[in-house]
Amino acid sequence: MLRVLMFLVPLALSVYAFIDCISTKDEDVRHIPKPLWAILVLLFPLVGSISWLIAGKKRHPAGSGGGSIGSAWNRGGARRQWVAPDDNPEFLKSLNEDKDKDKDDKPGDGERGGAG
Repeated sequence: MLRVLMFLVPLALSVYAFIDCISTKDEDVRHIPKPLWAILVLLFPLVGSISWLIAGKKRHPAGSGGGSIGSAWNRGGARRQWVAPDDNPEFLKSLNEDKDKDKDDKPGDGERGGAG
């Protein structure tokens, strides 16, 4: 079991580092160009992966919203925070507009045809 872990942990680290490297924006890569980082991670899996994680990418603080998924929802700047539909006044207003539109489209009692 230990032998398997000694193989799988560096492999998982290399896969993670490689995917992180190729999915990072070019302006967030530090020291050497992104293709060189990717080659370094592939050729020297353990050393290259650790080097990439430590020195290859600009890390943003959690509250700055510089790249982490959670911070984009927590800050109030460029993106709006998600609101449930029943708390969203714009959504509730659109429901009222749809209801009024449906009322206008229905024929009244005097407009119905038939014998009577």
